[in-house]
Amino acid sequence: MRSLKLDPPKSLAQRVMQRLRQAIIEGEFALGAAISEEMVASSFGVSRTPVREAMGQLQAQGLVVIRPQVGSFVFTPSADDINALCTFRIALEPKAAELAFRHDRDGAIATMSAAIAAMEPSVAAKDNIAYGRADAAFHEALFTHCGNRYLAESYQLVSGRVAALRTNLTSPIDVRTRTSFDEHRKLLDLFARGEFAAFEELMTTHITNSGVVYAKALKVEAQVG
Repeated sequence: MRSLKLDPPKSLAQRVMQRLRQAIIEGEFALGAAISEEMVASSFGVSRTPVREAMGQLQAQGLVVIRPQVGSFVFTPSADDINALCTFRIALEPKAAELAFRHDRDGAIATMSAAIAAMEPSVAAKDNIAYGRADAAFHEALFTHCGNRYLAESYQLVSGRVAALRTNLTSPIDVRTRTSFDEHRKLLDLFARGEFAAFEELMTTHITNSGVVYAKALKVEAQVG
């Protein structure tokens, strides 16, 4: 039998990947922007090998597109991508909420409440990055506390793309208006009372409206380009 070696808890490539993921989600790299392996390697003080591995992991998460002989780029969604992503979320999030309510109601409420508490000063400061982080934490709480790892892993397939789109496209609007903030508070209230028909209706509206913002932003970008 071949020798089996355990990887260290967090490899260099994993650390590079996590930092790049954060940079993409928080808009340090714009949607569609080129990411130079050489620049990243120099910035981290590492060789290009862990950077390539990190890029491969980010490509698997849908955050990076690698074009052979051309380079690596932050993803740019199409209208079809946005429709599919919203449909996916609308199918999963209400079900995750019902499971979270049954599995760990108190834990889910605590996490969602903390996210909303972080949103309020972000709106006041018009800090779209902080708002985006809190927004992501609110939605991820449904999956963290649902008690079904397959459902949670399914959401992880798209969570990075959702977070990046949120920070880059919807959060700048959300911190100028209180619509999103008010919807999150209402969603928490409906969740806490177990009113899942109303929760699903509002969540569907909430996600659909985000998709409309994404689509408008894409159209503007195409016209500018």
